[in-house]
Amino acid sequence: MEHTERDDLSRFEAYIDYHFKNQQLLMEALSHSSYANEKKKCRCSNERLEFLGDSVLSIIVSDYLFSHYPDMPEGELTKLRASLVCEKALHVFAKEIHLGEFLLLGKGEENTGGRERSSILADAFEAVIAAIYLDGGMEPAAKHVLRFVPKHAEKSGNLGFRDYKTVLQEIIQKNPEEKVEYVLAGESGPDHDKAFTVQVCLNSNVIGTGTGKSKKSAEQMAAKEALALMGYETAL
Repeated sequence: MEHTERDDLSRFEAYIDYHFKNQQLLMEALSHSSYANEKKKCRCSNERLEFLGDSVLSIIVSDYLFSHYPDMPEGELTKLRASLVCEKALHVFAKEIHLGEFLLLGKGEENTGGRERSSILADAFEAVIAAIYLDGGMEPAAKHVLRFVPKHAEKSGNLGFRDYKTVLQEIIQKNPEEKVEYVLAGESGPDHDKAFTVQVCLNSNVIGTGTGKSKKSAEQMAAKEALALMGYETAL
């Protein structure tokens, strides 16, 4: 690891108030797929860590909300959690720790504003959570996440987010035999400007299609279309 890289990692560790025993985990968490593709032999991207971080984040936020909002019904807890783990919220959290400054990006992504792109920052934020979890366990991961959640929980309604997936799920689950799943139908564009298309299926029948700059936003758009086609109001 080069001296400048070590210095950057140390600065980032100061921002997140956590020191890694295995700094390769942190390097991986900060490595976008565009960078990993350029350094094929020696780098892994943060996509696998993002996958794990998404689940770690969800359990930490769920546990916090369950404990701190004892009178809130399940449906409202689900909506509040969704507002705290959505891309828009994670983008806000990522900016608080200056995450964009430390991302490792490919040249194309670097030249097209990747350091400020909401989806990239949100995904990297989840990857950092996973890296902390793997390096030190659930306690430091929870400590990190809970730097953000309490102060944003009360004002989450101001994030301008509407969770169409949760609304659709609540409607569908009134019929227990019905099953909803989201399927990636395709992706297009160069690495630095990809677009994802997702279909939402009800019992294998496509009921909505959405496109977005991330898989999560595409899923939200697919759910929004499904709700509109079912006759539900989807305006904010």
